[in-house]
Amino acid sequence: MFLKGSWIGWVGILGTGWLVVWAVGQALAGTPPVEQALRLVPVQKGVDYDRPTPEEAAKCVISPIKEAKLSGWIVQDSNGTILRRFIDTNGDNLVDIWAYYKDGLEVYRDIDANYNGKADQYRWFHTAGTRWGLDLNEDGQIDVWKMISPEEVAAELVAAIAQRDVVRFLRLALSPEELRSLGLGAAQEKALAERLSTLKERFERLAAEQKLLDPTARWVQFMGHQPGVVPAGTQGSTKDLRVYENAMAVAEAGGKHVQIIIGTLVEVGQAWRIIDLPHLGEQESTALAGTGFFFRPAAAPAPRSPTPGGLGEQFQKLLAELEKLDQALAQAQRPDEKAQLHAQRAHLLEQIALQVETPQDRLLWYKQLADTVAAAVQTGEYPKGGERLAELYEKLKKTNDLDIAAYVRFRQITAEYGLAMQNPNADFAKLQAQWLKTLEDFISQYPHSPDTAEAMLQLAMGYEFAGQETDALKWYSALAAQFPQTHAGQKAAGAQRRLQSVGKVLELAGKELSGSQVDLAQYRGRIVLVHFWASWCEPCKADLPTLKDLLERYGKAGFTIVGVNLDNSPEEATQFLQEHRLPWPHLYEPGGLESRLATQWGILTLPTMFLVGPEGKVVHRDIRASQLERELRHLTADKIPSALKP
Repeated sequence: MFLKGSWIGWVGILGTGWLVVWAVGQALAGTPPVEQALRLVPVQKGVDYDRPTPEEAAKCVISPIKEAKLSGWIVQDSNGTILRRFIDTNGDNLVDIWAYYKDGLEVYRDIDANYNGKADQYRWFHTAGTRWGLDLNEDGQIDVWKMISPEEVAAELVAAIAQRDVVRFLRLALSPEELRSLGLGAAQEKALAERLSTLKERFERLAAEQKLLDPTARWVQFMGHQPGVVPAGTQGSTKDLRVYENAMAVAEAGGKHVQIIIGTLVEVGQAWRIIDLPHLGEQESTALAGTGFFFRPAAAPAPRSPTPGGLGEQFQKLLAELEKLDQALAQAQRPDEKAQLHAQRAHLLEQIALQVETPQDRLLWYKQLADTVAAAVQTGEYPKGGERLAELYEKLKKTNDLDIAAYVRFRQITAEYGLAMQNPNADFAKLQAQWLKTLEDFISQYPHSPDTAEAMLQLAMGYEFAGQETDALKWYSALAAQFPQTHAGQKAAGAQRRLQSVGKVLELAGKELSGSQVDLAQYRGRIVLVHFWASWCEPCKADLPTLKDLLERYGKAGFTIVGVNLDNSPEEATQFLQEHRLPWPHLYEPGGLESRLATQWGILTLPTMFLVGPEGKVVHRDIRASQLERELRHLTADKIPSALKP
């Protein structure tokens, strides 16, 4: 420990987390020698900081720091440029921050946050990046990234693969605790938990089998364009979530560039996390990254990654230009500047796609082009992006590569429709009619495209919301028959069942939140309102006082309510019910709007309410709270058995 009366006490060995503990504020101790101060090194390896030569070190000076709440020493070169700072922040006369500088800027610091002489935090600053690592057991190894950018995740990922370091890789992955904090719907949380549970074993196999990245490999570029926000309420989620989809990294190894598909990144606090195994080169035995987990949950299987061969100087030049464009886009402020940069980027991505050697590689680059341009169109940054995609689509049609052409076409029409709907002066009825016609044309032209199921679902929903139920039923039926194994197909089958439910027995059974089994059949002889709702749905909550009032006034006449809660967790539903005390049963299954109960009846919006008569048959399949009393008066007047009349 610190030896009183001397200027330094050695507590342990550098490089293991133990640090030299400097005593400050000791009037008789004197200032430590410069050469001793410069001999200290960061706990973490790979930090690029100024290291003066012996000749330069001889001219350096060390001076005490005395500020209101800080004390310590500062090391400067002969020009006054700062090289090191050693700070005591809590006034115990022992240094707890060791800061290292590059070109006069602090780039890294070791931190002893609990003041026990051991480093437990490591931070990078300025030109060194944004990383902030926590060392929970104080062994000199980072256990958790408290802060890390997507670009730094890509760099760490490259290093983890190249060095076959599973611990380094798992630091980048979403933890079970972080997964629970995202507020996802139950179905998505379950699917993601299953991916994460096997991540360690799958990475170990990948690291052992891959031969493209050796220990000298280095990260070159992150490619993800811009993140998007998955809003609360999506598939039962309760929080907004920032996400990168289709993210990639480029590494350099042995003079060749290797592309690595990262897939999806999610933001947790100030850090970004990986949710699946990366895919690189031609490693066919490895699982593909989930490139569309949030933005395209029903997307086609993820594409193979580009092969590393044949990437010459021209390809490297294009990648370098792409990196510069991404940096310029991140800093651009004016709308015209952003639009111009997006146009340049699209052109560059097309050039890269034409450089690669295999159809699979070309598909990957065209997908990135289509996805990023479509996103820029819908955010308003690249209004002419739809025209750019249309131009690309016409070129691709001539190549007879239907997969690429269809992919680009679907994003083109979706982007153009989204942009048009943002115009407050638009003729929305006309736009909707054009949109439906465009979807029909796409389905006709590409009946087997992976995007066709989504196009058919949007078409059917569009017709239903427009009140054209005959057309909606036609497309729901076609989707359910053509894509029965997809979630879109199952949702369509439920919507078809819902639209045709009037006059038919409504079958609904499951467990309520208390665990009791509920079957709608047990309510035969009574009028039942089946109420699909969620605590995050404001219109649902607005209807509740009316429902409670009607139950109180018509309950003796045979009216009852059965709720189907579509919250993403039973805890949220239970807490809401404890606060609001809704006196009727509430069925619950995980998955929110994607749960079995919601899919079974094709529930698309909330609230959705069925009114079921005494025979168990649907009287009204889409009743509103404001319409309910009129229907109840009619039903209780002459259709309720006399034993149940008030």
